[in-house]
Amino acid sequence: MGNAQTIWSRISGFGLIAFNLLTFTTLVAAENYPSRAVRFILPFGPASATDITARLFADRLAMRWGKPVVIENRPGGDGLVSVNAFLAANDDHTLLFGPAGTFALHRYESTKPPYEAERDLVPVASVSNIILALSVSPALNIRSIDQLVARARTQPGRLNAAAASGISDFLLFGFFKRSGVDVAKVPYRDILQAPNDLAEGRIDILMSSFAVVQPQMQARGVKVLAVTSRERPPTAEDIPTVAQAGFPEIEMESLVGLFAPRVMSDALRERLAADIAHVFEPAIGARLAHTGQIVRILGPAPFAAGIAAQRAKLAEIAQALGIR
Repeated sequence: MGNAQTIWSRISGFGLIAFNLLTFTTLVAAENYPSRAVRFILPFGPASATDITARLFADRLAMRWGKPVVIENRPGGDGLVSVNAFLAANDDHTLLFGPAGTFALHRYESTKPPYEAERDLVPVASVSNIILALSVSPALNIRSIDQLVARARTQPGRLNAAAASGISDFLLFGFFKRSGVDVAKVPYRDILQAPNDLAEGRIDILMSSFAVVQPQMQARGVKVLAVTSRERPPTAEDIPTVAQAGFPEIEMESLVGLFAPRVMSDALRERLAADIAHVFEPAIGARLAHTGQIVRILGPAPFAAGIAAQRAKLAEIAQALGIR
Protein backbone atom coordinates (compact mmCIF):
# COMPACT_ATOMS: atom_id res chain seq x y z
CA MET A 1 0.00 0.00 0.00
CA GLY A 2 2.85 2.32 0.92
CA ASN A 3 4.58 1.65 -2.42
CA ALA A 4 1.37 2.38 -4.33
CA GLN A 5 0.96 5.69 -2.50
CA THR A 6 4.59 6.58 -3.21
CA ILE A 7 4.18 5.80 -6.92
CA TRP A 8 0.93 7.82 -7.12
CA SER A 9 2.60 10.71 -5.29
CA ARG A 10 5.44 10.69 -7.83
CA ILE A 11 3.02 10.55 -10.77
CA SER A 12 1.04 13.47 -9.31
CA GLY A 13 4.26 15.37 -8.78
CA PHE A 14 5.34 14.79 -12.39
CA GLY A 15 1.89 15.96 -13.57
CA LEU A 16 2.17 19.15 -11.54
CA ILE A 17 5.65 19.82 -12.93
CA ALA A 18 4.40 19.24 -16.50
CA PHE A 19 1.43 21.56 -15.91
CA ASN A 20 3.64 24.29 -14.48
CA LEU A 21 6.09 23.90 -17.35
CA LEU A 22 3.28 24.16 -19.90
CA THR A 23 1.89 27.25 -18.16
CA PHE A 24 5.34 28.85 -18.07
CA THR A 25 5.91 28.08 -21.76
CA THR A 26 2.51 29.56 -22.67
CA LEU A 27 3.24 32.75 -20.72
CA VAL A 28 6.68 33.11 -22.29
CA ALA A 29 5.17 32.64 -25.76
CA ALA A 30 2.62 35.36 -24.99
CA GLU A 31 5.35 37.72 -23.79
CA ASN A 32 7.44 37.13 -26.92
CA TYR A 33 4.52 37.70 -29.32
CA PRO A 34 4.69 38.58 -32.16
CA SER A 35 7.73 36.83 -33.58
CA ARG A 36 6.95 37.96 -37.15
CA ALA A 37 4.47 40.09 -39.12
CA VAL A 38 0.84 39.94 -38.00
CA ARG A 39 -2.06 39.91 -40.49
CA PHE A 40 -5.49 41.42 -39.95
CA ILE A 41 -7.97 39.91 -42.44
CA LEU A 42 -11.00 42.14 -43.09
CA PRO A 43 -14.38 41.32 -44.71
CA PHE A 44 -14.61 44.79 -46.30
CA GLY A 45 -12.63 46.77 -48.84
CA PRO A 46 -10.29 49.74 -48.40
CA ALA A 47 -11.71 53.02 -47.03
CA SER A 48 -14.65 51.29 -45.31
CA ALA A 49 -15.23 52.20 -41.65
CA THR A 50 -13.86 48.82 -40.58
CA ASP A 51 -10.78 49.29 -42.76
CA ILE A 52 -10.09 52.75 -41.30
CA THR A 53 -10.46 51.39 -37.77
CA ALA A 54 -8.19 48.41 -38.42
CA ARG A 55 -5.45 50.63 -39.86
CA LEU A 56 -5.57 53.06 -36.93
CA PHE A 57 -4.94 50.25 -34.46
CA ALA A 58 -2.57 48.33 -36.74
CA ASP A 59 -0.22 51.31 -37.09
CA ARG A 60 0.03 51.79 -33.35
CA LEU A 61 0.36 48.08 -32.57
CA ALA A 62 3.18 47.81 -35.12
CA MET A 63 5.05 50.57 -33.28
CA ARG A 64 4.47 48.86 -29.93
CA TRP A 65 5.47 45.40 -31.17
CA GLY A 66 8.30 46.35 -33.49
CA LYS A 67 6.78 44.07 -36.14
CA PRO A 68 4.61 44.91 -39.17
CA VAL A 69 0.83 44.60 -38.94
CA VAL A 70 -0.51 43.99 -42.44
CA ILE A 71 -4.12 44.76 -43.43
CA GLU A 72 -5.53 42.22 -45.88
CA ASN A 73 -8.88 43.19 -47.39
CA ARG A 74 -10.92 40.13 -48.38
CA PRO A 75 -14.44 41.39 -49.29
CA GLY A 76 -17.05 39.14 -50.85
CA GLY A 77 -19.55 36.44 -49.99
CA ASP A 78 -21.09 38.57 -47.20
CA GLY A 79 -17.94 38.04 -45.18
CA LEU A 80 -17.37 34.35 -45.96
CA VAL A 81 -14.33 35.05 -48.16
CA SER A 82 -12.51 36.65 -45.22
CA VAL A 83 -13.54 33.90 -42.79
CA ASN A 84 -12.30 31.17 -45.13
CA ALA A 85 -8.93 32.92 -45.55
CA PHE A 86 -8.64 33.30 -41.78
CA LEU A 87 -9.51 29.66 -41.05
CA ALA A 88 -7.18 28.39 -43.77
CA ALA A 89 -4.24 30.17 -42.12
CA ASN A 90 -4.88 28.58 -38.68
CA ASP A 91 -2.07 30.69 -37.30
CA ASP A 92 -1.94 32.89 -34.18
CA HIS A 93 -0.28 35.63 -36.26
CA THR A 94 -3.34 35.82 -38.55
CA LEU A 95 -6.38 37.48 -36.98
CA LEU A 96 -9.86 38.28 -38.25
CA PHE A 97 -10.96 41.90 -37.85
CA GLY A 98 -14.58 42.92 -38.37
CA PRO A 99 -18.12 43.33 -37.01
CA ALA A 100 -19.24 40.37 -34.93
CA GLY A 101 -22.71 40.57 -36.47
CA THR A 102 -21.38 39.88 -39.97
CA PHE A 103 -20.20 36.47 -38.80
CA ALA A 104 -23.14 35.77 -36.47
CA LEU A 105 -25.59 36.06 -39.40
CA HIS A 106 -23.93 33.40 -41.56
CA ARG A 107 -25.94 30.66 -39.84
CA TYR A 108 -29.11 32.32 -41.16
CA GLU A 109 -27.81 33.29 -44.59
CA SER A 110 -26.50 29.86 -45.58
CA THR A 111 -28.12 26.45 -45.28
CA LYS A 112 -24.72 24.95 -44.55
CA PRO A 113 -22.10 27.52 -43.47
CA PRO A 114 -18.51 26.21 -43.75
CA TYR A 115 -17.69 26.99 -40.13
CA GLU A 116 -19.20 27.43 -36.67
CA ALA A 117 -18.75 30.98 -35.36
CA GLU A 118 -18.92 30.06 -31.65
CA ARG A 119 -16.29 27.37 -32.14
CA ASP A 120 -13.96 28.79 -34.79
CA LEU A 121 -13.88 32.55 -34.10
CA VAL A 122 -12.40 33.18 -30.67
CA PRO A 123 -13.01 36.73 -29.33
CA VAL A 124 -9.88 38.72 -28.49
CA ALA A 125 -11.01 42.34 -28.08
CA SER A 126 -13.61 44.74 -29.40
CA VAL A 127 -12.52 48.24 -30.39
CA SER A 128 -15.68 50.01 -31.54
CA ASN A 129 -19.41 49.90 -32.09
CA ILE A 130 -20.73 50.81 -35.54
CA ILE A 131 -23.73 53.11 -35.10
CA LEU A 132 -26.80 51.98 -37.04
CA ALA A 133 -29.46 54.56 -37.88
CA LEU A 134 -33.16 54.42 -38.73
CA SER A 135 -33.91 57.23 -41.21
CA VAL A 136 -36.90 58.44 -43.20
CA SER A 137 -37.56 60.70 -46.15
CA PRO A 138 -38.45 64.29 -45.18
CA ALA A 139 -41.42 63.99 -47.57
CA LEU A 140 -43.14 61.74 -44.99
CA ASN A 141 -43.10 64.53 -42.38
CA ILE A 142 -42.45 61.92 -39.67
CA ARG A 143 -40.53 62.90 -36.52
CA SER A 144 -40.48 59.71 -34.43
CA ILE A 145 -40.58 55.93 -34.61
CA ASP A 146 -44.05 56.04 -33.03
CA GLN A 147 -45.29 58.15 -35.92
CA LEU A 148 -43.62 55.84 -38.44
CA VAL A 149 -45.34 52.74 -37.04
CA ALA A 150 -48.67 54.55 -36.89
CA ARG A 151 -48.36 55.65 -40.53
CA ALA A 152 -47.42 52.15 -41.67
CA ARG A 153 -50.47 50.71 -39.88
CA THR A 154 -52.89 53.18 -41.45
CA GLN A 155 -51.34 52.73 -44.92
CA PRO A 156 -50.50 49.00 -45.22
CA GLY A 157 -48.27 48.24 -48.19
CA ARG A 158 -47.95 51.92 -49.15
CA LEU A 159 -44.55 52.58 -47.56
CA ASN A 160 -41.31 51.00 -48.74
CA ALA A 161 -37.97 50.47 -47.03
CA ALA A 162 -34.38 49.52 -47.73
CA ALA A 163 -31.62 48.29 -45.46
CA ALA A 164 -27.94 47.55 -45.66
CA SER A 165 -27.31 43.81 -45.87
CA GLY A 166 -26.65 42.02 -42.61
CA ILE A 167 -27.74 43.26 -39.21
CA SER A 168 -29.50 46.38 -40.56
CA ASP A 169 -31.74 44.26 -42.80
CA PHE A 170 -32.45 41.81 -39.98
CA LEU A 171 -33.27 44.54 -37.47
CA LEU A 172 -35.51 46.61 -39.71
CA PHE A 173 -37.66 43.91 -41.25
CA GLY A 174 -37.73 41.92 -38.02
CA PHE A 175 -39.07 45.06 -36.34
CA PHE A 176 -41.75 45.51 -39.00
CA LYS A 177 -42.76 41.87 -38.71
CA ARG A 178 -43.08 41.97 -34.93
CA SER A 179 -44.91 45.32 -35.11
CA GLY A 180 -47.45 43.80 -37.49
CA VAL A 181 -46.94 46.38 -40.24
CA ASP A 182 -46.76 45.79 -43.99
CA VAL A 183 -43.83 47.63 -45.59
CA ALA A 184 -42.46 46.77 -49.03
CA LYS A 185 -38.78 45.87 -49.25
CA VAL A 186 -36.57 47.62 -51.82
CA PRO A 187 -33.37 45.66 -52.59
CA TYR A 188 -30.09 47.47 -53.23
CA ARG A 189 -26.90 46.15 -54.75
CA ASP A 190 -25.05 49.22 -53.46
CA ILE A 191 -26.57 50.68 -50.31
CA LEU A 192 -24.53 53.87 -50.76
CA GLN A 193 -27.10 54.92 -53.38
CA ALA A 194 -29.97 54.67 -50.90
CA PRO A 195 -29.48 57.97 -48.99
CA ASN A 196 -29.88 59.98 -52.21
CA ASP A 197 -33.01 58.02 -53.09
CA LEU A 198 -34.31 58.61 -49.57
CA ALA A 199 -33.68 62.35 -49.86
CA GLU A 200 -35.49 62.48 -53.20
CA GLY A 201 -38.46 60.43 -51.97
CA ARG A 202 -37.90 57.33 -54.08
CA ILE A 203 -37.75 55.27 -50.91
CA ASP A 204 -39.43 56.06 -47.58
CA ILE A 205 -37.36 54.32 -44.90
CA LEU A 206 -33.72 53.28 -44.58
CA MET A 207 -31.76 51.34 -41.98
CA SER A 208 -28.01 51.60 -42.45
CA SER A 209 -24.83 52.66 -40.71
CA PHE A 210 -25.02 56.21 -39.42
CA ALA A 211 -21.97 57.08 -41.55
CA VAL A 212 -23.89 56.29 -44.75
CA VAL A 213 -26.68 58.80 -44.02
CA GLN A 214 -24.67 61.40 -42.13
CA PRO A 215 -23.88 63.64 -45.16
CA GLN A 216 -27.54 63.78 -46.24
CA MET A 217 -28.63 64.31 -42.65
CA GLN A 218 -26.27 67.28 -42.32
CA ALA A 219 -27.66 68.68 -45.58
CA ARG A 220 -31.20 68.15 -44.18
CA GLY A 221 -31.91 65.71 -46.98
CA VAL A 222 -32.98 62.90 -44.62
CA LYS A 223 -34.40 62.67 -41.12
CA VAL A 224 -32.64 60.28 -38.70
CA LEU A 225 -35.25 59.11 -36.19
CA ALA A 226 -32.95 57.16 -33.85
CA VAL A 227 -29.79 55.08 -33.58
CA THR A 228 -29.64 51.47 -32.37
CA SER A 229 -26.59 51.91 -30.12
CA ARG A 230 -26.76 52.46 -26.35
CA GLU A 231 -25.24 55.91 -26.76
CA ARG A 232 -26.10 58.85 -28.96
CA PRO A 233 -23.74 59.63 -31.86
CA PRO A 234 -20.82 61.76 -30.66
CA THR A 235 -21.21 63.99 -33.73
CA ALA A 236 -25.03 64.33 -33.43
CA GLU A 237 -26.07 64.17 -29.79
CA ASP A 238 -29.57 65.48 -30.53
CA ILE A 239 -30.48 62.13 -32.12
CA PRO A 240 -32.02 59.72 -29.56
CA THR A 241 -31.25 56.06 -29.15
CA VAL A 242 -34.02 53.59 -29.99
CA ALA A 243 -34.33 52.79 -26.28
CA GLN A 244 -34.84 56.49 -25.51
CA ALA A 245 -37.40 56.60 -28.32
CA GLY A 246 -39.35 53.79 -26.62
CA PHE A 247 -38.23 50.84 -28.76
CA PRO A 248 -35.49 48.96 -26.84
CA GLU A 249 -36.26 45.80 -28.81
CA ILE A 250 -34.30 47.16 -31.77
CA GLU A 251 -31.26 48.18 -29.74
CA MET A 252 -28.16 46.47 -31.13
CA GLU A 253 -24.48 46.86 -30.31
CA SER A 254 -22.68 46.27 -33.62
CA LEU A 255 -19.33 45.40 -32.06
CA VAL A 256 -16.18 45.47 -34.20
CA GLY A 257 -13.07 43.69 -33.05
CA LEU A 258 -10.40 41.04 -33.36
CA PHE A 259 -10.96 37.30 -33.50
CA ALA A 260 -8.29 34.63 -33.08
CA PRO A 261 -8.09 31.01 -34.21
CA ARG A 262 -8.58 28.22 -31.70
CA VAL A 263 -4.82 27.62 -31.56
CA MET A 264 -4.29 30.88 -29.66
CA SER A 265 -3.87 30.54 -25.90
CA ASP A 266 -6.00 32.44 -23.38
CA ALA A 267 -2.85 34.12 -22.05
CA LEU A 268 -2.02 35.47 -25.51
CA ARG A 269 -5.58 36.71 -26.05
CA GLU A 270 -5.39 38.63 -22.77
CA ARG A 271 -2.00 40.04 -23.77
CA LEU A 272 -3.33 41.23 -27.16
CA ALA A 273 -6.39 42.82 -25.54
CA ALA A 274 -4.12 44.65 -23.09
CA ASP A 275 -1.95 45.91 -25.98
CA ILE A 276 -5.00 47.19 -27.85
CA ALA A 277 -6.19 49.06 -24.75
CA HIS A 278 -2.66 50.45 -24.27
CA VAL A 279 -2.32 51.89 -27.80
CA PHE A 280 -5.73 53.57 -27.77
CA GLU A 281 -5.57 57.36 -27.70
CA PRO A 282 -8.16 60.17 -27.98
CA ALA A 283 -7.19 60.86 -31.60
CA ILE A 284 -8.50 57.40 -32.52
CA GLY A 285 -11.81 58.09 -30.79
CA ALA A 286 -12.22 61.37 -32.68
CA ARG A 287 -11.47 59.67 -36.01
CA LEU A 288 -13.93 56.85 -35.29
CA ALA A 289 -16.67 59.34 -34.40
CA HIS A 290 -16.42 60.83 -37.89
CA THR A 291 -16.83 57.36 -39.41
CA GLY A 292 -20.03 56.71 -37.45
CA GLN A 293 -18.52 54.65 -34.65
CA ILE A 294 -18.30 54.76 -30.86
CA VAL A 295 -15.18 53.52 -29.07
CA ARG A 296 -15.86 50.24 -27.24
CA ILE A 297 -12.62 48.64 -25.94
CA LEU A 298 -13.45 45.29 -24.35
CA GLY A 299 -11.28 42.33 -23.41
CA PRO A 300 -11.95 38.67 -24.30
CA ALA A 301 -14.63 37.93 -21.68
CA PRO A 302 -16.80 41.07 -22.05
CA PHE A 303 -16.41 40.95 -25.84
CA ALA A 304 -17.62 37.34 -25.81
CA ALA A 305 -20.56 38.34 -23.57
CA GLY A 306 -21.51 41.12 -26.00
CA ILE A 307 -21.41 38.69 -28.91
CA ALA A 308 -23.55 36.18 -27.01
CA ALA A 309 -26.18 38.87 -26.32
CA GLN A 310 -26.14 39.86 -29.98
CA ARG A 311 -26.59 36.26 -31.12
CA ALA A 312 -29.52 35.78 -28.75
CA LYS A 313 -31.26 38.85 -30.15
CA LEU A 314 -30.59 37.77 -33.73
CA ALA A 315 -32.08 34.35 -32.94
CA GLU A 316 -35.28 36.03 -31.72
CA ILE A 317 -35.50 38.11 -34.90
CA ALA A 318 -34.85 35.07 -37.08
CA GLN A 319 -37.69 33.24 -35.36
CA ALA A 320 -40.02 36.20 -35.98
CA LEU A 321 -39.02 36.25 -39.64
CA GLY A 322 -39.49 32.49 -39.96
CA ILE A 323 -35.79 31.88 -40.69
CA ARG A 324 -34.40 28.62 -39.38
